[in-house]
Amino acid sequence: MKKTSTRLADGRELIYYDVRDDTVRDAVDRRPLGPVSTTSEVRRDALLGDSVAIASHRQGRTYHPPADECPLCPSAGDRLSEIPDSSYDVVVFENRFPSLAGDAGRCEVVCFTSDHAASFADLTPEQAALVLEAWTDRTAELSHLPSVEQVFCFENRGAEIGVTLGHPHGQIYAYPFVTPRTALMLRSLAEHKEATGGRNLFDDVLAEERAGERVVLEGEHWVAFVPYAAHWPYEVHLYPKRRVPDLLGLDEAARTEFPQIYLELLKRFDRIFGESAESPTPYIAAWHQAPFGASGGHDGINRDDFALHLELFTIRRTSGKLKFLAGSESGMSVFINDVPPEAAAQRLREVASS
Repeated sequence: MKKTSTRLADGRELIYYDVRDDTVRDAVDRRPLGPVSTTSEVRRDALLGDSVAIASHRQGRTYHPPADECPLCPSAGDRLSEIPDSSYDVVVFENRFPSLAGDAGRCEVVCFTSDHAASFADLTPEQAALVLEAWTDRTAELSHLPSVEQVFCFENRGAEIGVTLGHPHGQIYAYPFVTPRTALMLRSLAEHKEATGGRNLFDDVLAEERAGERVVLEGEHWVAFVPYAAHWPYEVHLYPKRRVPDLLGLDEAARTEFPQIYLELLKRFDRIFGESAESPTPYIAAWHQAPFGASGGHDGINRDDFALHLELFTIRRTSGKLKFLAGSESGMSVFINDVPPEAAAQRLREVASS
């Protein structure tokens, strides 16, 4: 992998990740951009103890542009985009409309491929491996920022999820706090360790799931399963078998196998409802990594107790119908799942991509 860092016309960082070591990236951003202006701030909810990002400047962000005006496609002739070069393998750049900025964190965009019509599932194993390298590199770099406590790599896919740009891409959020979902995991981890005389909750959950009926895919180094208490109609958790706290901890064997397992999983997601490529399954793919520094303030646990994993889920509950977060979910954070996890796992085993 070759990494080339440059700057866009407004001063934002852009990084090319290339498969070939001899690739030259010297294209200049020719757009007449003004400086980035953000109003992002983080406010703490005194009752719930969580944090909310207030970012009114995002109201003006690019919204469903036509394909020939996509800002994530390579620049071509007089059509200038966020990527100055005429081609790329993987690109990461600072978001012009970030939810978090300055002391409130940082937001980046990850372009998986220059092919506007593709999706992550269409990538070759080599391309998917390069995306993994980019996620890992950005996790390492962002962890050094003094305000950052947690790095979150994720992909929103599909208009139903709220995606405003159709080009295959994901995002990276560098939070200046430990997110509420991770804080809950850390609390459960600490309670389990104390209650069991030192056992690791992630290890116990993984062992129980591997012995049960909800495993969807299993390789030598990774296992994917529908969790016992899945919140979403179709939800799969992907774990490396050797527990590591973050993407940096993956060894070469796990990195090599990841594209095979993950691409197969994404292709199966697109077959759940028996629909054509014109109606792909909307999903969110979310990497969960340990916070940097103390593990959420819980005594008796450290970063190495946390288990890196990816959670993949769709908001579609059946063909043509979405799972809405209504009163119970939005008002009380109590999910009601219409699809039994065992049935979801069986369906995902049935729809092998090959």
